Amino acid sequence: MNLTTRTGTPLRRRSLHEELTEALREMIVSGQLPMGQKVPEKDLCELYGVSRTPLREALKVLATDGLVNLEPNRGAWVSAITVEDLDEMFPVMAALEALAGELACKHITDDEVEAIRALHNRMLGHYKAGELPEYFALNQQIHEAILAAAHNDTLTVHYRSLSTRVRRGRYMANMTRERWDQAMAEHEVILDRLAARDGAALSVILKDHLEKTSVTLRESLLGQQGG
Repeated sequence: MNLTTRTGTPLRRRSLHEELTEALREMIVSGQLPMGQKVPEKDLCELYGVSRTPLREALKVLATDGLVNLEPNRGAWVSAITVEDLDEMFPVMAALEALAGELACKHITDDEVEAIRALHNRMLGHYKAGELPEYFALNQQIHEAILAAAHNDTLTVHYRSLSTRVRRGRYMANMTRERWDQAMAEHEVILDRLAARDGAALSVILKDHLEKTSVTLRESLLGQQGG
């Protein structure tokens, strides 16, 4: 298997376990490690210059996140997103994002608005250039920044418990050009309502934003199943 890193360099040893876990998480979210595929442990150890012990510790964390399935004596497999997952996760995440938007409009500062605007403008540039990975990284930063602007630790804990699994679904849905165009237009409205501190409107928009992603992903999954 031909596996590559974005930087092309081994992981820094600042915190090997955390960096390795995050690197594998991003490979799964972006689809470089596809759903249903066995995790190529030997290739990954060579890629990152690590032994199997830290790799398997990272896989245990990802199993807790629901991104991999660990099978005794068979290794790890990248978990699939199912229609049942959509029905369970996305309504909860949509409600959390709606609440984050409402609270953010109450507490956000002018500096936080401008920081999100800067992220949005950079994301727009990647959208125009057709650069999905770069676009998506900034997309996630914007949603995280709105969450941070809500200034609610309890909300943050619940949000992050689901965010990685939902983020993978978002990435898959945005791979269709139609949904990508639609999502970019929705982000223009999100920024506008956030700047206006219109919490009621932003709450509805954020919930609808994720629900549309869920619909696109559902159609994709059913198409793969032939249903």
